[in-house]
Amino acid sequence: MDEKELMFIVEQGEGQFIEFKENVDKSLSKEIVAFSNAQGGKIYLGITDKGVVKGINITNSLNSTIIDIAKNCDPPIKVNLNKYKNILIVDVEEGKNKPYSCSFGFYLRRGASSQKLLRDEILEFTISEGRKTFDEEINENFKYSEDFDETKLEGYLKEAKLTNNLDNESILINLGVAKKIDGTLKFNNAGVLFFAKEPSKFFLTSKVVCAEYQTNEKVNILDRKIYDEGILEDIKQAINFVKRRVKVEFEIKTARRKEIPQYPEQAYREVIVNAIMHRDYFDNSSDVLVEVYRNKLVVFNPGGLVKWLKPDEFGKVSKTRNPVIASLLSKTIFVEKMGTGIKRINDAMNSAKLPKPDFEFYERSFYVTLADKTYTKDTVKDTLKDTVKDTVKFSLSQKRIIDEIKAKPDITAEELSIILKINLRNTKKNIAKLKELGLIKRVGSDKTGYWVVVD
Repeated sequence: MDEKELMFIVEQGEGQFIEFKENVDKSLSKEIVAFSNAQGGKIYLGITDKGVVKGINITNSLNSTIIDIAKNCDPPIKVNLNKYKNILIVDVEEGKNKPYSCSFGFYLRRGASSQKLLRDEILEFTISEGRKTFDEEINENFKYSEDFDETKLEGYLKEAKLTNNLDNESILINLGVAKKIDGTLKFNNAGVLFFAKEPSKFFLTSKVVCAEYQTNEKVNILDRKIYDEGILEDIKQAINFVKRRVKVEFEIKTARRKEIPQYPEQAYREVIVNAIMHRDYFDNSSDVLVEVYRNKLVVFNPGGLVKWLKPDEFGKVSKTRNPVIASLLSKTIFVEKMGTGIKRINDAMNSAKLPKPDFEFYERSFYVTLADKTYTKDTVKDTLKDTVKDTVKFSLSQKRIIDEIKAKPDITAEELSIILKINLRNTKKNIAKLKELGLIKRVGSDKTGYWVVVD
């Protein structure tokens, strides 16, 4: 280790493979047991929870105390001690005789915390032991020299606000997505999903499929996109797909107008992130689906609740299916705080005075539905009646104009002409046709006004 690597670790903060402790205390045994029951990890003594490097007085007595704490676990755990200046690093390998316990009980590393296992969880853990989570499995088909996309790593570091001051291999190892095996850098599945040039080359259902429908039924598809750019970019693209298609109302009570979206962005952002982060990647039956209907938004991901999460615990207890993926995303703006996504979805919809989100989970599937304030069972019937009539109203250019106006209400005809790649005269004809049909209207003057899409 050198100063650059230490600073990179401190910037990352605590996570699936990193724990900071200012001093040695009895709770150290919890962290050792938790890492040993998971995929291993490192405890940095002399660094506070907030990442302040204070250092610690490293003595033979301190080293012996730590080794004794590990030996007193059941079964005993072997740890390796390393130091850098006045920082002592307790390196805990993944245990071969799980489950491990200490005097405080059984613990398992989940994200940035070590969680105590309850009786039923211990039983389930014991039964399932030997089966690694999908994201931690080493992918033997991935070739670093051929399949790694450096630009995706750079994009991730920028999103996570981590300084790119190490070589790529060191960064990947410290992120927990790769390790050196017999001198060769091997990626786990999480690393492939984040940083492969083409993730679907390794996993056919790694993609995110987004679709827009004309009504509240799967009758007429207006648009469909398939994203296969890695987990981080797929999340961004899916959120943007929805954002561009969500209707916006304008409330003008003061000199400054207020925009009221059909659904709050925080709600659909959380739904999309949770679907991609927690889906069952062992299930090859389907991709994550994001479907935008006229009055509802449905997100589907393969895999029901994680086996050790009871239905009555849903939304109350945080238990992730993919700890490495969750740990990587927790360092970005897309995951504000682990384990609070469901609450934030509910709170966002409630604040917007919209219907409560509908969560449906089955043995091998999970659906979340967000509905707008006009959605009822009768809405489905009414929109179906209008399907044929509405279909002939739109040309492709006119549909694009509506989409662009939704995204930027003050867009000009000249800007639309460039985006649509048609001349200005035809652009204005299409705008006039949409105004004639009552589908858009102009508010204010040509120079300072803006467009409104009319339902």
